[in-house]
Amino acid sequence: MSDFKSMITSTESKSEAQKAQAEATQRLYFIHFDLAGFSYYDGALVFDQLHIGSQLHLQYERDNPHDEHAVAVYFDSINSECRTKLGYVPSQHNKTIAKLCQMGYADIFDVRVVRVNAGAHPEHQISVTVHLLPR
Repeated sequence: MSDFKSMITSTESKSEAQKAQAEATQRLYFIHFDLAGFSYYDGALVFDQLHIGSQLHLQYERDNPHDEHAVAVYFDSINSECRTKLGYVPSQHNKTIAKLCQMGYADIFDVRVVRVNAGAHPEHQISVTVHLLPR
């Protein structure tokens, strides 16, 4: 009986692993960048919670007076019910993302931290990769 249970558990684990792998392959690499403006926002308050793989969120700021294509990057901190603004997508990379957000496609982005370096200059402490998700 225990051999049967272990066989079922093994099969379920393989199935879950295959499902996770299939979901990962459905993402399409889009862009990689260091967060812009990190030292001007609240990233220092949640820095110890950021790690490789942390999920981030993009938000187009249509009323931003400095950049008509501004896209802010947020983190859902563990100890807070609100999102913490970390900075921005650099201006040389934000135009296409802003247009997609304007047209209602903000949910196609999977945004993750890929580098955390406390010893680097604040504008290079956090690197982010954006993947596109299928709709």
